[in-house]
Amino acid sequence: MKNKAFTLSEVLITLGIIGIVAAMTLPALVQKYRNRVVETRLQKFYSAINQAVKMAESEYGDKKYWYEDLGGLAVDEEGNEIEGSSKVDIWFSKYLLPHIKIIKKTISSDGKPVYYFSDGSALAVTHSSWSREWYFYPGNPDKCRRKYSNPYGICVFEFEFYPASTDNSWRFLYNKGFEPVKFKWDGNIDSLYNSTANGCAASDNRAFCAAVIQYNNWRIPEEYPFKVDY
Repeated sequence: MKNKAFTLSEVLITLGIIGIVAAMTLPALVQKYRNRVVETRLQKFYSAINQAVKMAESEYGDKKYWYEDLGGLAVDEEGNEIEGSSKVDIWFSKYLLPHIKIIKKTISSDGKPVYYFSDGSALAVTHSSWSREWYFYPGNPDKCRRKYSNPYGICVFEFEFYPASTDNSWRFLYNKGFEPVKFKWDGNIDSLYNSTANGCAASDNRAFCAAVIQYNNWRIPEEYPFKVDY
C-alpha cells in the first residue's frame, strides 16, 4: 500500500492562498473592531457626562445658571495667576467630577485640563480662553495626535456644553448638556457632511463628525468619510 500525502508545492500553494485571503479580510476585521470601540466609547461618554450634568442639577439647580464659560489659570487675591491651577478644572471639579469617574487628570501650562477615563478614553477642553468646546478622545490623546496630522473625526471628536446662550448660532445647544458640535448647523443632515465651515467631509476641523455618528444611533455610517481609530 502507498501512503498518500501532499507534495511540497501543494502545501506552499495552499499556504499562499490562505495568506492572500487573510491579507484581504484582516484589515476589514481590524477596522470593524476599531469602529465598535469608537462607537461604544462615544456612546458611553455621552451617557455618563450627561448623567453627571443631571446629578449636578439636582444639587445646584438649572445648569443654565451654574454653567460658566471659563479659561486660563486661576488667580489669587492679588490677581496673580496661580501656577498649576485652572479655572475650568476648578469649575469642572466642583460640578461634574463628583458624578463621573476619572483615573487621572493633567493640566497644561495655560490651564487646559485633560481628564482620563478607565476605558482608555479622555476628555480635554479645546481652548485656553473658554470651556464651551471639548475634545473627546476614544483612546490616548498623545497617540492620536502623533499618529495623524489631522485627527479630527478619526481619533478625536468635538463636543459642546453651552446651555445658556440664546444666540441663534447655538440654538441646538440651548438648555442641553454635552452634545456633539452643532454650532451654526442649519438642521439639514446633509450639512453635517458638507458644510464648508464644520462639515465632517468638507472642512479641516470636521467638527460635525460626532453629530454624524450620533444621528446614526451612535454607529459609524457606511458613508462615513474616514476610518476611525482610538
